[in-house]
Amino acid sequence: PATASIPPDSGPCAACTGELVDDADRRHGYAFINCTECGPRFTIVSKLPYDRRQTSMEPFVLCALCRKEYEDPGDRRFHAEPNACPACGPRVTFSMSGRTQMGPEAVRAAARALDDGRIVAIKGAGGFALAADARNPAAVHRLRARKNRPRKPLAVMARNLAEAEAVIVIDAAARAALESPARPIVIAPMRAGGGLAPEIAPGLTDVGVMLPPTPLQHLVAASGPPLLVMTSGNRRDEPIAIDGDDARGRLAGIADGFLDHDRAILARADDSVVRAIGGRAVPVRRARGFVPEAIAVPFASDPVLAVGAERNAAVCVLRDGQAVLSQHLGVLANADTSAFFDGAIDHLKSLFDVDPRLVAHDLHPDYRSTRWAEACGIERVAVQHHHAHIAACMIDNARTDPVLGVALDGSGYGPDGTMWGGEILAADLSGLARLGHLRPLALAGGAAAIAAPWKLALAALVDAGESDDVLAGVDARSRASVAAVLGGRQCVMATGGGRWFDAISALLGLCHQSTYDGQAAIELEARCATEIVPAYPVTIAGVPMQWDTRPMIRAIAADVRANIAPELIAARFHETFAQAVASMCRLARDDGAPATVALGGGCFCNRRLSERIETLLAEAGFEVLVCRRIPPGDGGIALGQAAIAGWRKRS
Repeated sequence: PATASIPPDSGPCAACTGELVDDADRRHGYAFINCTECGPRFTIVSKLPYDRRQTSMEPFVLCALCRKEYEDPGDRRFHAEPNACPACGPRVTFSMSGRTQMGPEAVRAAARALDDGRIVAIKGAGGFALAADARNPAAVHRLRARKNRPRKPLAVMARNLAEAEAVIVIDAAARAALESPARPIVIAPMRAGGGLAPEIAPGLTDVGVMLPPTPLQHLVAASGPPLLVMTSGNRRDEPIAIDGDDARGRLAGIADGFLDHDRAILARADDSVVRAIGGRAVPVRRARGFVPEAIAVPFASDPVLAVGAERNAAVCVLRDGQAVLSQHLGVLANADTSAFFDGAIDHLKSLFDVDPRLVAHDLHPDYRSTRWAEACGIERVAVQHHHAHIAACMIDNARTDPVLGVALDGSGYGPDGTMWGGEILAADLSGLARLGHLRPLALAGGAAAIAAPWKLALAALVDAGESDDVLAGVDARSRASVAAVLGGRQCVMATGGGRWFDAISALLGLCHQSTYDGQAAIELEARCATEIVPAYPVTIAGVPMQWDTRPMIRAIAADVRANIAPELIAARFHETFAQAVASMCRLARDDGAPATVALGGGCFCNRRLSERIETLLAEAGFEVLVCRRIPPGDGGIALGQAAIAGWRKRS
């Protein structure tokens, strides 16, 4: 199938890196060095077949030496489509303060600017990144201020593995991911005294680190600061810039200088992000380095296009028993990202010759992806959000047999028209039954409450019959106003697992207002005491089962009043959540549900929660399926949609 013909973009291999720094090699210091083992692929391909004339290398005519390598079956660069050298290939430019430099001097000038505390936009494999000296507090502060990104953590690029090990604790899974050809950002625990500026990851104990994913970035790191901020070259919720004019237009006022080159990017792809969880590298954002790796689907079906969700969006095509997820697209509410979404669909369909007979989409009527599906004129299959999460995990594990699904995320549209997000499901690819869920939490003001976790904390207190005096830091008038809304009982109710993490974070005074997606929950996890602690009371009753969170909230409120350390309360909440999930799974199995559990939803990016749930379920005798190649959150949901739709049209 076509998917085998286009490998993902790959970081520089050891042989090319050796030539890059070899003074005697003709490609010494050449920013576009590559071979058949490494280099840009997906991001430079326009269409199949994959050869040079169908890539953005087509304008660069091979010189005699490069042509000889390209045509020699015994050479490491035999049919390496991006093959080039300083005599015939792309060139680098650096522009700052009205001055432009080219070639090796451009790289040195960019490195000097970074040493001087400047912010430099660097064109990577799939788009621009904004770079700054990660050890320079003033430079990091300026980058945050200019990008209007007050607290969201910034990724760091380390010059080499030794520099990475100086700032993060690297286990076997993290090391393998860091050194892999995909070169993702790896989220791992920070080392004390590692030298990073405090504003790199405020309020957190983990940080994302990667090794240079391109030769150009390798050269910049070698000449400039050994630890560089390397964050997406965009403004909030926009796609990353992919060409120089676009970057200079959109990033003006953020970047001081631009390190550009003349090899076009044909497929935008942000840096991928993984997190070491349970001894494996779990994708959080799947893009450069992973796309377009195919995932085998263990049945044949009509061709399917699945259009995913609204946030952390990705689309998927399914054909000939292979599913291909697109790169991370972002938030579809933004007009530019919507155009990126349209383009990604066209690109995948064209690249892999897919003429879909079915379009799978979410149940939510207001998603941009749902509206696209309704207007496309192709037979549609509406797929419930959490069913898709569980199906994605099943396909990631090559399973089609019935499972007990645990779906934990912020929210998703339920088949009953209510907001789900903390679900225990009996599921297969044909359908689902809701066996249990978390107690619903009121969203005062609807979706706006998600950005104000203190409103969720107040809702939890009111629901549990508790006084709001424990909500320190929120003025009495604001509390009274929201309490009146809650008392009117006109609020949207949601069972989302993520909302309970938000509520507890605010209750502990950690995060009252979110400035980025998941902030409250991420900061809550970061404050957890490291030891395993006793759970708060867990009460489960009813049909379908419901975890009654009120006893836990009362106990937490008592601990807050007693000035118990937030670290201990946060850890006890995580333990309680894991114990409640495990208890509901045991009760479901006792009532005839499968003994295989599939875990899906964005909450499974939480290392503390994930590892504890997996341990408790394994100790209870369950077979536990987890996401390994796809994000457990909405970035993987299109795979589940495609599988469910395809299963209905099996051939």
